[in-house]
Amino acid sequence: MRKVLLALGTLAIWATQSAADLRDRVTEFYLENGMQIVVIPDNRAPVVTHMVWYRSGAADETPGSSGVAHFLEHLLFKKTKNLADGELSKTVADNGGSDNAFTSYDYTAYYQRVAADRLELMMSMEAERMVNLDLGDDEIFTERDVIIEERNQRTETNPNALFREQSNAALYQNHRYGVPVIGWRHEMSQLTLQDALAYYRQFYAPNNAILVVAGDVEPQNVFELAQKHYGPLPANPDLKPRSRPQEPPQSAARRLNFIDERVAQPYVTRSYLAPERDSGDQRTAAALTLLADVLGSGQTSVLKKKLEFESKTAIYVSASYSGISVDDTSFGLAILPATDVSLEDAEKALDAAITSFLEEGVDADHLARIKMQYRASEIYAQDNTNGLANAYGRALASSLTLDDIHEWPEILQSITSDEIIAAARDVFDISASVTGWVSNGKGEAQ
Repeated sequence: MRKVLLALGTLAIWATQSAADLRDRVTEFYLENGMQIVVIPDNRAPVVTHMVWYRSGAADETPGSSGVAHFLEHLLFKKTKNLADGELSKTVADNGGSDNAFTSYDYTAYYQRVAADRLELMMSMEAERMVNLDLGDDEIFTERDVIIEERNQRTETNPNALFREQSNAALYQNHRYGVPVIGWRHEMSQLTLQDALAYYRQFYAPNNAILVVAGDVEPQNVFELAQKHYGPLPANPDLKPRSRPQEPPQSAARRLNFIDERVAQPYVTRSYLAPERDSGDQRTAAALTLLADVLGSGQTSVLKKKLEFESKTAIYVSASYSGISVDDTSFGLAILPATDVSLEDAEKALDAAITSFLEEGVDADHLARIKMQYRASEIYAQDNTNGLANAYGRALASSLTLDDIHEWPEILQSITSDEIIAAARDVFDISASVTGWVSNGKGEAQ
């Protein structure tokens, strides 16, 4: 324990200095039209990551049009008033860079990674497609087929993905987090030009956007370029604060028996509703973050020791939690039973291990090692401008602030064992859970 504490203390000094340096380096501006700008300078290489994040995603879709946020993401690579179909990505590639985009429940993001002297070109093109998308029915029909094929490849052919959809739909009885980001197939096939343009006009505006620039730049220069290219864009005066249907109090445990002959290895999952990281109030989320590590991260984690090594009930167990979310998120457990262990017995063993953990508490040495790993990760993260841009953008687009981001590492370090157990007792409420049995329907173990 003494060696662990000594190493933790040394890392704490380095990480605290590193975090302070990052806090000092990060600069925030706002344009008059409401666009937020965050700059993370790193002059070690002449490259820059340019990201535009919109505070809207699949959870902001109108009921009946699931998948339109992701659909629109695809359509933004089509033509605008001043860019031909595919010209933006071709220009990025011709300048030696790379680009892409992604959609989640709470945000949609577009990014380019290019030589630093190409930053202004990226801004001019990204500003163009924020307001000048020029679509017709031909683009709609073609790209709609593309996203349906994407669903075929990623979801329809993957029984685990199909099960996750069913599990999320059962966990979220009222919230849009229960609808897949890519959309339900029957609704995707009916998406129209009007659906895409309605979403675009509602959410694609500078006062709903965050610009994150990381790399070989000077903050003042970034601000001036942003003023030039994003500053003239009109804000959406009708943009309203996010307001989504929330979950009612849940009072009944739900169970799923998912059978698909393509399942290679049967397993059991348990998902619980869990609180997200809230601005100015992150301690519960920090405790749940550490709880997931204590239970399921690494060979010395509680569930792995109890179920994989001691009882040999399982060949794999996991615990997962991500607090970056606008609304209630989830805490997940999973167990893949060993040969000749039934799903029923695997579930009982998982529940018994959790009960035992709540009674025994958190091992102090184990928690210290986990915290030391977080300290090390903070230091290594400084070397990845792409990762920093992504982390800042994701948090800011999910209603957190720069202060929240910068305070998070110290909040994690300050969480006690008692707080972790208290958070576990609150979250592990069977009446707010979904248990899933996944199998191919063959054999006694199923």
